[in-house]
Amino acid sequence: MRSLKGKTLFITGASRGIGKAIALRAAADGANIVIAAKTTEPHPTLPGTIYTAAEEIRAVGGGALALSVDIRDPEQIAQAVEQTVATFGGIDVLVNNASAINLTGTLDTSAKRFDLMMGVNMRGTFLCSQACIPHLRKAENPHILVMSPPISLKPRWFGPHLAYTMSKFGMSMCVLGLAEEFKDAGIAVNALWPKSVVATAALAMLGGAVKPELCRTPEIVADAAHAVLTRPSRSCTGNFLLDEEVLAEEGITDFGAYAVEPGRPLLPDLFL
Repeated sequence: MRSLKGKTLFITGASRGIGKAIALRAAADGANIVIAAKTTEPHPTLPGTIYTAAEEIRAVGGGALALSVDIRDPEQIAQAVEQTVATFGGIDVLVNNASAINLTGTLDTSAKRFDLMMGVNMRGTFLCSQACIPHLRKAENPHILVMSPPISLKPRWFGPHLAYTMSKFGMSMCVLGLAEEFKDAGIAVNALWPKSVVATAALAMLGGAVKPELCRTPEIVADAAHAVLTRPSRSCTGNFLLDEEVLAEEGITDFGAYAVEPGRPLLPDLFL
């Protein structure tokens, strides 16, 4: 069994949703998790804080470091990376999971919301990668995993929500560029995306348009992430991966356990 035991994962947006699920899966191996996220006080509508996530991570056997980080701020990122290395001795894995979503057309997208999506999604991915790479170079099996979709230039993905699409494809462009730039250093850089919609708090941002019972749980992405992050970094880089396909490669063919309501039809995720 491949394991992340003793590895240190720096995960952005790990206080809830997919980020926390990835953290808990790694923690079950005995990994150290850095929860780099903004939520320090309970949110009125969204569950969890960096501190409650840390408690859950420790409860399943992992080490936890809860750090309040706005990934739009390079100084906060640098301080978080420095504290991570001081606490755990290095960084083995970076998961660029934090993301802002707003599925609005051009005329309904404010400059503030545009800047938020670009700042968190594309810029945050670039800056966190930039800050972690010097430490990843020293790791035995270094990985960067970006939660972003396969790039496509089909107009259907741009027309309905141009700003969001640009921000997510910007994350995917980071995958292409970083994988090529650091392949000789042995740092794996891959994208992972769910094949079906995942039931997280982000669904609330869609105004009830998506019913949770037609979705899968975050654990499917967490299990797929675990599979990718335990593969040899030099032979697994520059890929745009789907959770279901990753698990199929691991010999898993029955995905029923990941459904919120087994037997119900599933909604394909955005960009697929």
